[in-house]
Amino acid sequence: MKPTRAKGLQADPIFKLGKAPARKDPRNFKFAALLRAPPALPVEYDFDVKHPGIPTPMFGNDVHGDCVIAGRAHQTLRFEDVEQKKIIAISDSDVLNEYFNETGGPDSGLVVLDSLNEWRKGGWLVGRKRYYIKAYSEITPRSQNATRQAIFLDVGVGLGLQMPISAQAQTRAGKPWDVVSGSGSRPGSWGGHYVFVPGYTKLGPVCVTWGRKQQMTWAFYAKYCDEAYAIFDATDSTKLKRAIDVKKLGAMLQTVTSVAKARR
Repeated sequence: MKPTRAKGLQADPIFKLGKAPARKDPRNFKFAALLRAPPALPVEYDFDVKHPGIPTPMFGNDVHGDCVIAGRAHQTLRFEDVEQKKIIAISDSDVLNEYFNETGGPDSGLVVLDSLNEWRKGGWLVGRKRYYIKAYSEITPRSQNATRQAIFLDVGVGLGLQMPISAQAQTRAGKPWDVVSGSGSRPGSWGGHYVFVPGYTKLGPVCVTWGRKQQMTWAFYAKYCDEAYAIFDATDSTKLKRAIDVKKLGAMLQTVTSVAKARR
């Protein structure tokens, strides 16, 4: 895969960015189309509250622009906590090896959609084991309800954000990412960033990034999110089987696989 550089990044000594411009594909599955019975949503939800003890490592994102793979690692920790009933060990080396494998060598950032395809088709190596995802689907960017639904169903939710420079000071101060006025509020004026989101509050989504949990407001999400994905590891949980049309998802995957084989 030819690497695509995440352009226009504003340097920061601690917080590195690395999401290249969003690549759209009209063939992407739509999360809303997979919902059979939308769940009744609680006002607030956090996977980590129900599954305590999951760490939030930096995964090298203070030195390299590997946020797309760091987000994948945070998601894999939670997927496998459900699947294996334990917290697996993921090292910085695991993350950086996959990151540089996907960029082809340079610290250039990644296209989220390309990286999701790599994860689904080829998996990624953690220690001596390779981890895959079953599928991913597109959440309409800025859709609060669909985002809450995917988070509550314990589907992995990854957001691509066009970060404003104003978020630098908010991050350093440990404050929620929020919309402010002024030139520093322009989308992408800092650069592109990718985060994994395991929870939401009344205020907005809660993501894991740069070694900690980070709150953002729904207004921030609405203004700066330019791509959002619901990422499936397995579809056998009670919540998912009630809400997701698993047969429809399977049929979609079969069609994609058949088309890909026919093109070889």
